[in-house]
Amino acid sequence: MRLGSAKAVAALVAMSASTFTYVTTEVLPIGLLPLIADDLHTTRSAVGLLVTGYGLVVVVASIPLTRLTHGLPRRGLLAGLLAAFVVATFASALAPTYWLLLASRVLIALSQALFWSVITPAAGALFAAEVRGRALSVLYAGSSLAGVLGVPAGTWLGQQAGWRTAFLAMSALGLVIAVAVAALLPDIPAGQSDADRGSEPDAGRYQVLVVATALAVTGAFTAFTYVSPFLTDVSGFDSSATGMLLLVRGIAGVAGVVLVGLIVDRNPWLTMLVAVAVQAAALALQYLLGAAQPAAAVTIAVSGLTLAALSAVLGARVLQVAPGSSDLASAGTSTAFNVGITGGALIGSVLLSQAGARSTALAGALLTLAAVAAICAEPALSSARRAARPRPVSA
Repeated sequence: MRLGSAKAVAALVAMSASTFTYVTTEVLPIGLLPLIADDLHTTRSAVGLLVTGYGLVVVVASIPLTRLTHGLPRRGLLAGLLAAFVVATFASALAPTYWLLLASRVLIALSQALFWSVITPAAGALFAAEVRGRALSVLYAGSSLAGVLGVPAGTWLGQQAGWRTAFLAMSALGLVIAVAVAALLPDIPAGQSDADRGSEPDAGRYQVLVVATALAVTGAFTAFTYVSPFLTDVSGFDSSATGMLLLVRGIAGVAGVVLVGLIVDRNPWLTMLVAVAVQAAALALQYLLGAAQPAAAVTIAVSGLTLAALSAVLGARVLQVAPGSSDLASAGTSTAFNVGITGGALIGSVLLSQAGARSTALAGALLTLAAVAAICAEPALSSARRAARPRPVSA
């Protein structure tokens, strides 16, 4: 199937919806934290582990699970992963104890660890190479909409009808999507599409991509994890205003995905460089000007735009420079992304207690600037370029 095929577009929409469900379910406990803690008679910090522990599982399991399932047909694998998501999310909704809820969350995280490795090449295989980046931006639009629509809607539903109802709703949505993916996705064996390999395979460039991703995401989440204290303590916003500001940030993230879709196929490397450089500038200005409310609002929205843009461009970059199979390359960047989320939250936590909320923006800017340097150095570190250099003639 290629662009123009209604079935290909429908399959892409179904897969985009699957990214929406996974991301929403991953972070849904944050909005429902007090309700879950009270119902299961546990602490709020323990409920917080349902999110941080989830991310750690994804970090540890992505590459091993991808190696284990390498070669399996993508349609059956994705449908199976979504089926596991449906069952485990349903189990989360029924869990009578905290530990059973945690166990079900681990199962969801294991399915997500493999999901992110498979979904990019599966979606890329549906479209011609010249529009593949645009298609992948549609794929990742679902994950951006999770923050704008999914988590707020799930939180509202949980507050109105109980936290278990929110998880039941996600399980039901996952079932619909699983059926759609199974019906619409072609049964292409792994390795039979040009999207299963990099269009310009280069081990050196890929290694830099992994490092730059980890640095940029760590920088983003060092600042973003504690953006609420920044808004109240540094910018002087009332706590009631933070929800609206975060909504604006989420909407800006959707705009970032749209922008990436318009330009990424022309030059994925340059698109990534611009996105990360703008993130560094936004976080630096947040640190310098964040005491002024208008500046804080604008810089936080821009950093949301750039993080979503980075997420969207990663798939195109993997399908460009993957030195081997694109699913294993996707597993590597997924691991780097989740390392950045976990590492950023940890760094931000230390800085918040030791130096205050304003320091998280500075640290985020410096880490992102290191990512910019890495991306700039990528062409010089290209394996193809090094191999093409003339070797000195021995006397």
